[in-house]
Amino acid sequence: MLVQAIMTSPPITVPASCSVAEAAKRMLDNKISGLPVVDANGALVGIVSEGDFLRRSELNTERKRSWLLEWLTSPGKIADEYVRTHGRRVEEVMTVPVSAIAPTASIADAVSLMERQDVKRLPVVADGRLVGIVARSDLLRALSQALPAAAVSAGDAQIQAAIDAELARQSRNGFIHCRVANGVAELSGTIFDERERLAAKVAVENVAGVTSIKDQLVWVDPYYGVAIPPPETEAKQG
Repeated sequence: MLVQAIMTSPPITVPASCSVAEAAKRMLDNKISGLPVVDANGALVGIVSEGDFLRRSELNTERKRSWLLEWLTSPGKIADEYVRTHGRRVEEVMTVPVSAIAPTASIADAVSLMERQDVKRLPVVADGRLVGIVARSDLLRALSQALPAAAVSAGDAQIQAAIDAELARQSRNGFIHCRVANGVAELSGTIFDERERLAAKVAVENVAGVTSIKDQLVWVDPYYGVAIPPPETEAKQG
């Protein structure tokens, strides 16, 4: 899936000359946490978000240092912090430069860039102009549409084949097995890390037609060889 399929377009923007008060009001009115900043030609020049408003003189949240750290901090950094805590225009507090992505990029590329840059949203730029924005909420909306709405009935043999394929793909542990009877998937075998238990359950519960899961997996400590019997639990499918 491509970014252009899930992005919000046209995006809500502000000019660099906009006041901080107006930008904050626009975010509140539209229930969004960030705004792309554009010039008169629609080109992206920055982004302003809630994070840019955390340290403000009006809230008495300016960064406070001990006298020693204050003495060690460079005059340029102190000046920059003063502008960000006291600036009245968006251009004075916005974040620059800004990471952007093309509308023809994949969602996987967008997620990788968001994780790498530790940002919640990415402006979408084509031919030098801002054409949209993709945020975590857009990814959440795409996820909600991709998730199955209801359980699908399937025969035991079909379910068994799908589970075997998924377990083979997901796990390197060849000691995990599953048997299906009347839609009930019974996991058995040996795991050497407790995290494998939940991964196996997730692999099974995502297979259409599974009505419940019986966990009969035995955990064996790889260092001491101690075996812990399976819990007496049965997970019901919604």
